[in-house]
Amino acid sequence: MPKNDPTARSAVALDDVDRILLDELARDGRMTNNALAAAAGIAPSTCLGRVRSLVERGVIRGFHADIDPAALGRSLQAMVSVRVQANARKHLADFGAQLAALDEVLNVYFIAGADDFLVHVATADTERLRMFVLENLSAHPAVARTETILIFEHIRPRIRPGR
Repeated sequence: MPKNDPTARSAVALDDVDRILLDELARDGRMTNNALAAAAGIAPSTCLGRVRSLVERGVIRGFHADIDPAALGRSLQAMVSVRVQANARKHLADFGAQLAALDEVLNVYFIAGADDFLVHVATADTERLRMFVLENLSAHPAVARTETILIFEHIRPRIRPGR
């Protein structure tokens, strides 16, 4: 977002134990505290405090279930790049928040380059995707152009030890 963005984050000091906890949680976010403590070689009470600290410092942004959109009847996924009008640039944060509030939107990325946003969406079919783009993007007065890229498959990187 803009230079004066209060949500801008900088690197956080992490020690070896923090990194072990993060690596383990990245592999399995449902890992029990006792198992996590054992993997890090620390007491369960220490582990709980360490994880709480990582959450409070914003290193761990949350815990969530990764739900397959197809299971919810939204099997068509796409990335839609959006360029906003030059006169709307001062409202980029507001526009990004509006995008994120739409039911079809899975993720919104504010990006560098020719476009301003990359929006990950999931819909039931091509007609619903077309309507989403037309009604929520193309018709929006702030939008200068869009480009839709269909996602055939999402190949997730494997978490490697020490990553």
